[in-house]
Amino acid sequence: MSELGRQRIVCVVGTRPEAIKMAPVVKALRESSWADCRLIFTAQHRDLATPIFEFFGLRPDRNLELMRPGQSLVDLSNRLLSRLHETLLDEEPDFVLAQGDTTSVLASALASYMLGIPFGHVEAGLRTHRLDSPFPEEANRVAASHLASLHFAPTTEARDNLLREGIDRDSVHVTGNTGVDALRIAAKRDQPLGLDLDPSKRLLLVTVHRRENLGEPLRRICEAIRALHDRFPDVEFLWPLHPNPAIEPIVRGALRGLPRARLVPPLCYGPFVAAMKRASLILSDSGGVQEEATVLRKPVLVLRPVSERGEAVRCGVARLVGDDPTTIIAETSKLLADPRARRIVDEAESSYGDGRSAARIASIVRERLHAPLPVEV
Repeated sequence: MSELGRQRIVCVVGTRPEAIKMAPVVKALRESSWADCRLIFTAQHRDLATPIFEFFGLRPDRNLELMRPGQSLVDLSNRLLSRLHETLLDEEPDFVLAQGDTTSVLASALASYMLGIPFGHVEAGLRTHRLDSPFPEEANRVAASHLASLHFAPTTEARDNLLREGIDRDSVHVTGNTGVDALRIAAKRDQPLGLDLDPSKRLLLVTVHRRENLGEPLRRICEAIRALHDRFPDVEFLWPLHPNPAIEPIVRGALRGLPRARLVPPLCYGPFVAAMKRASLILSDSGGVQEEATVLRKPVLVLRPVSERGEAVRCGVARLVGDDPTTIIAETSKLLADPRARRIVDEAESSYGDGRSAARIASIVRERLHAPLPVEV
């Protein structure tokens, strides 16, 4: 219990996607009368996450500054667990929350478990059912599920995955995805893209960041983009480049000289939402983009062989294409050349929530901690 007599909730955030999806939760808790919400930033994505906090009007209470150049996954894991253990000892929270499937999330779950602090997993239950894909995210989220006290599943499919793994039914709550909450906030602000794009051309948005797409897979994706650039002169390509040093040299080298290929630094969240809204088609290996595309009814070709967002694939918004140039070119061409191919996307219904997921999560945590509601006078 905090000094203010309220329940102390520690929210741990490490990466840009976590910052986006946890921002509505942090805001809901900070607007409540019963919670003393503390935001801990591990800085796993220091430069990418900081603008997200600013966009949502948040400031971390602690910045652990744990990233090091060239660090291994083992080094990062060791430092995260040690520092989060120390931080939680000092913060003395009544409850810990983290979202997703990164190393920061697994370390949060482990440190909480070791200290006997209940841990709530936001966006619980996503599965590809392959521990090596995506790596290490699938293993992280499976392990976190078996350490958590409360599971906030975004969909009924995610809930069912948890129940099949023997998770206690009473601890699983279908809340919707907090990414929808964040997307609706950003869409209302309607920030400009801030790039001088040709209004007469259609826009194809590309993002790549996953470990399994580095190296030769990324070169094959670039090969497909180059072929599509030649095939569709009425299409402009926008590729915000992830700051991973293994990405930019390959992409710039492979796409050099293409006049309609715009390779730009990472976009902040508001402009990125504007880019998604402007796009005719998205090519991405991001999980969050699959959800956002479903809400925005934008077709997305998933540059991975499997997806934990089965709902997006089944409703027709997302299609799995991997890194095979032939498949990428064929599926992209189909969507760009045949208006009928978009009909399913235009009619798709999102199963990711109604934009009130954060409020549900805050309410469930309050009930778990038996925190009293304010007395009306």
